[in-house]
Amino acid sequence: MKKIAIIGGGISGLYLANILNNYSEFDYKIYEKREQIDLDEGYGIQLSVNSIKLLNKIGFKNLPASEICFPSQVNFFQSNNPKKICNIDLTRFNDDQNRYTTLKRSTLLKLLLKNIPKDKIIFNISLKSLKNIKKIEANFIDNSEENFDFLVISDGIFSNSKSLVLEEIIKPKYNNSIALRGILNKYDDKNISIFMGSNFHYVIYPVNQNNEYNFVAILKKKLTLSEINNTKLFQNEDFLDSLKDVLIKNSFTKFGNLGQIKAFPVFVTDSVQTIKQKNIFLSGDALFAFPPSFAQGASHSIETAHDIFKSIQNGSENLYKKRISKIDSINRRSNLNYFSFHLSNPINVFIRNLFLKYLSKNEKFLEYYLGKIYRN
Repeated sequence: MKKIAIIGGGISGLYLANILNNYSEFDYKIYEKREQIDLDEGYGIQLSVNSIKLLNKIGFKNLPASEICFPSQVNFFQSNNPKKICNIDLTRFNDDQNRYTTLKRSTLLKLLLKNIPKDKIIFNISLKSLKNIKKIEANFIDNSEENFDFLVISDGIFSNSKSLVLEEIIKPKYNNSIALRGILNKYDDKNISIFMGSNFHYVIYPVNQNNEYNFVAILKKKLTLSEINNTKLFQNEDFLDSLKDVLIKNSFTKFGNLGQIKAFPVFVTDSVQTIKQKNIFLSGDALFAFPPSFAQGASHSIETAHDIFKSIQNGSENLYKKRISKIDSINRRSNLNYFSFHLSNPINVFIRNLFLKYLSKNEKFLEYYLGKIYRN
């Protein structure tokens, strides 16, 4: 029996555990540094069909209809103009069993946790050292020791465990952006809406059938290092109000029903770091974190975990190498979206909108830009 240590109980680690549950030849443990899995962390997520296909293997299709939504299109707006620029049809990428889905992050986490025996997750613990990387002799902060055949590091963008397996860590960088998250009630569109403004954009989409809508705004904002590290700043009411004021003054959307507001600095990864050992893997944001402008973060975490499982099962590196190639494709699209969504020059905005109108109906472009990601 092969023993697997999963460091981190996020979407990627929990999905991997669900897959391993189906195979008696694998024994795993999840090591989570927090006291519990935070079901309120994040609000809504979007899942394209590439990840839905994988989630359906572990019972995702059995979720109550009231807890998920199937938006049929993405609508694009100028933030200060209620006239729609264009829309992209999402149903073109669906099939009978797999549909583009939006839901609360907590809904997905509850599903992933449901099938994991309680004794498989150890809380309040993290990896302290590795005495032997090749044989994976792991030492934890409680001074317990255990040997494993495989090690999967999925403890987020600020992973501490990576330093134990990489000679040099490329630290995530602040993206000169702040994310503002909240829940809107009684919004009147069951699709995904993207609103583009000068140096900001925001997205609204339904997360269940109870008139709850995820709201996330990305605003360009340079901060000093001390400001970035000041967690109290992002909880300060005046600071939050200043961010909301930027949106209110430059948007036709009514934000009166916006609640549960949280703000945090956006960090991204510059490059993928690979590990020489064939029995050690990075997953999810520990492997790579994208700019939040292409809605592939959760799908990336799920796909990565599945590729890692295949590599463990088959002893092959090829699938994992293919994942790194796809990361590059997603990252290029994420950066392009981020740039185009935040244009401020009126001429550039006009040209962008013309291109959007044309490209949103161009089948070859849609297959290349979205289909290449969603279908593979």
